[in-house]
Amino acid sequence: MAPILDPPQTVEWMGKQVPVWTMQTINYGLLLSQDPSEVEKVVQACLEDGYFYLDLQSIDGRRMLADQQDTLKLMKRFFDAPIELKNEFGLISSHLGYEPVGSRTGVAAGSKDGYEMLKVSRDEIQRDSPKIPSPVKNSGDLRILENAIGSCNTVTKVILSALSTGMGLTGAARFENSHKNHRPSTTTLSMMHYLPTKLAGENRIGHQKHTDISTLTLLFSEQWGLQVRPPGTCGAREMGFVAPKPGCAFVHVGDSLRFASGMKFQSCIHRVVPFDPTEHRYSIAYFLRAEDDTMFIDSEGRAITAGQWHDEKFKAFTDPELWQAMAPKSMILGGMKEDGADEPIVPPTAVVPAPADVAVKA
Repeated sequence: MAPILDPPQTVEWMGKQVPVWTMQTINYGLLLSQDPSEVEKVVQACLEDGYFYLDLQSIDGRRMLADQQDTLKLMKRFFDAPIELKNEFGLISSHLGYEPVGSRTGVAAGSKDGYEMLKVSRDEIQRDSPKIPSPVKNSGDLRILENAIGSCNTVTKVILSALSTGMGLTGAARFENSHKNHRPSTTTLSMMHYLPTKLAGENRIGHQKHTDISTLTLLFSEQWGLQVRPPGTCGAREMGFVAPKPGCAFVHVGDSLRFASGMKFQSCIHRVVPFDPTEHRYSIAYFLRAEDDTMFIDSEGRAITAGQWHDEKFKAFTDPELWQAMAPKSMILGGMKEDGADEPIVPPTAVVPAPADVAVKA
């Protein structure tokens, strides 16, 4: 199902009607100009929801959209390569390298994830000879990755600066001042390929419910599958889809920004499910992260560095499901509270058709 201009309120999925949640849309061009009303709008989106669309169709954002399309072509070539070439270096670190399908817990009970992923860290791409698998190691592909990381870095820093201004922060307290490019961090561009159910392997489904190990996540996907749980206390808020929107990226508030805001901002609880179990789904996520030695007070009241939080949460993602069930929810969900339990997910076996009354736009 392609991006649509006017999403329906619900879509049929797994034999039932599932809500499609709305998002605020923030204009990147206005944000770049520090337009006061747009700054206030993005602050409110982070205080109330923890996610929003970022409209990149202005002259300042079009380069980002072009870089995203170039990256999409690159990653499709990469994921078509033989496994021994994709896994040339393996997973070098938690934020650099290749992860095969089934490396983490999946969205259904007792399942593993249904995607493979290539991660390229911002620190690594700046080296003279970055460790990038050979299928995308030629000079043209490296330039595409450099451009994509540079564009994403600029866009997320603009958002951070606007949030600092909107929250009345000055000097060292401004959010962007703990995100200097020359300081070590786990900032990463992650390229994800969700395989069709028949190719992923037995009981490998989607991406488990979580909040992001990031300050901000800039996410691109032209295909359905992303679900969020809106925050709030007015009864149970079920997981629902958010529609891909032409010319826009999704932005999620991650754990670190929630901690840095003194828990004022919401983090985005989300997961990825197979909307159409027969399709190859691709997404690109830029995880802007604070400098490794940046100190926060986390959801458990601990003083912890950004680097330590990243490593602890990454380990939780890769722990066996039983260990995850025994661990505090504060790690996987970043301390965000839930109002209700999710309905169980079962392995999908058939295509879910797009609603007949929705005009689908390519």
